[in-house]
Amino acid sequence: MSNTAAAAAASSSKSKAAGSSQAPEKRKPLFQKELQHMMYGFGDEQNPLPETVALVEDIVVEYVTDLTHKAQEIGTKRGRLLVDDFLYLIRKDLPKLNRCRELLAMQEELKQARKAFDVDEDKITSLD
Repeated sequence: MSNTAAAAAASSSKSKAAGSSQAPEKRKPLFQKELQHMMYGFGDEQNPLPETVALVEDIVVEYVTDLTHKAQEIGTKRGRLLVDDFLYLIRKDLPKLNRCRELLAMQEELKQARKAFDVDEDKITSLD
């Protein structure tokens, strides 16, 4: 993200915050290092401006928060929140949906591998 694009987005973000009745809350940065690396990977400078990283973080946190609230609204009809609620919300964004499915499949594979490893380790210790 270029500095001018970041400045334009920051000004629109500030005007959006100014339009609301609440002052923007100060919170501890959560993903600054990770976002810096991601921004560099997508073509930004290796050390982007802190204001740019903070803006991108605000956008990410707002998106995740909104998505979680929407998923929670869907989940309350059933009484519990499920992964499928999130998949339902991103169903029209195919790259995101496919990436989420890929990560969920990978998580399941890792879980099975850990389980198999634990079983093998238990057999080895019981033989001793």
